[in-house]
Amino acid sequence: MIVGDRAAALAYLERVGYYRLSAYWYPFRRWELRQDASSGAISHIRTDTFLPDTHFRDAVALYLFDKQLRLITVDALERIEVALRVDIAYLLGKRNTFAHLDTSALHPTFALRPERAHGTAHAAWLDRYAKLVGQSKEDFVKHYHQTHGPDLPIWVAVELLDFGALSKLFAMMKVSDQQAIAQKYGIAEWQVFQSWLRSLSYLRNLCAHHSRLWNRNVVARPKLPSASHPGWWQVFAGTPDLQTKPFLLLAICRHVVQRVCPNTQWHARLKDHLATFPTLRANTKRGLDDMGTPGDWRAWW
Repeated sequence: MIVGDRAAALAYLERVGYYRLSAYWYPFRRWELRQDASSGAISHIRTDTFLPDTHFRDAVALYLFDKQLRLITVDALERIEVALRVDIAYLLGKRNTFAHLDTSALHPTFALRPERAHGTAHAAWLDRYAKLVGQSKEDFVKHYHQTHGPDLPIWVAVELLDFGALSKLFAMMKVSDQQAIAQKYGIAEWQVFQSWLRSLSYLRNLCAHHSRLWNRNVVARPKLPSASHPGWWQVFAGTPDLQTKPFLLLAICRHVVQRVCPNTQWHARLKDHLATFPTLRANTKRGLDDMGTPGDWRAWW
């Protein structure tokens, strides 16, 4: 790897760390075919040598691009999370002040699904919820405990939930409740919207831990609406390679944020940022395609 400015490279390594930066020069390492001496099996592995014209500053440019990408993404996820808190609190709170604590207010099949360590899904969720409440330093929590008692009503409780706890609470709600919220966001199938929230929780964790986003393979793969409900998601149908990349999650963010804030320009800011993808010097094709962008995405974005 070509290191033009050794002092600047050392400064980045000291400030960002070798292993964090190595994720951004990993795509420039050479592939090599190797055969196992005993089994004869052939494997395709990355070597410790780089493709021609690989520059250290290319890895830095990708790191900086990815950092800004995460910051823009977090802005969308915050809007989605806050809106979802209100949706769940309003819907459940109309029927039961403490719906989150009462399995009868939730879907029994989902809430009482067996979980190895905790007994049921709801018991596991309650354990996590109790930790979130216990860790809270919010004045409104102390005030409520002192004034009204130990149990927080749903409209207070949701303010302490992280995205993961929020998405799991949604998944335990009655189908009619999940359907009502999903339809508010223009999704006719509650199972699809449930999977979207699970995937956005995964995306939130990536951003919160400053993990690489640009060319990551997505573990929490979201479902797509069926063919009977046409929309922008059709460009991802039948393309498993695109469905396991982060651009689909960003497209989901775009869809939900536009329902939360109809006049938002978030999607435009993201598009502008994607246009700044750095020009790389290494002898390899690396670009937005590594994020899973469909060829015509700008036409509908």
